[in-house]
Amino acid sequence: MRSVIQRVKVARVIVEGRRVGEIGPGLVVLLGVGREDNEKDIAYLVEKIINLRIFDDKDGRMNLSLPEVGGEILVVSQFTLYGDCRKGRRPSFDEAASIGRALELYNKFIESLREKGLKVETGEFQARMLVEIHNDGPVTFVLDSKKQF
Repeated sequence: MRSVIQRVKVARVIVEGRRVGEIGPGLVVLLGVGREDNEKDIAYLVEKIINLRIFDDKDGRMNLSLPEVGGEILVVSQFTLYGDCRKGRRPSFDEAASIGRALELYNKFIESLREKGLKVETGEFQARMLVEIHNDGPVTFVLDSKKQF
């Protein structure tokens, strides 16, 4: 499972002219699901994301986690995180999960975040979305549950 997380002041998702998700200060999580992913990958990423100390303390140092600042999360599915661009000009998505499996794990990921007591908003799975992100910092991290980077 791969994610790009961005610390934001505000973020929203628009689908066909309607707002489907919106948060204030917190994190946007762009989430890609791979063919080999399972519940262990979800558990790893959920714990890593909510406990990363990437919010400023009173001294302006990144020293606080999402729950410590009362932040929110916007989760957006993004299968293109599994696009392999190493060969040729057209990305290969062979390592991405099938649509059914990706949806199942995407929903379990969201459910796991909500079970932690966090406010979680989402995009719309498999929709063409307009994602508006006001990156704070900018602060952006890439996480991989298989720890490939």
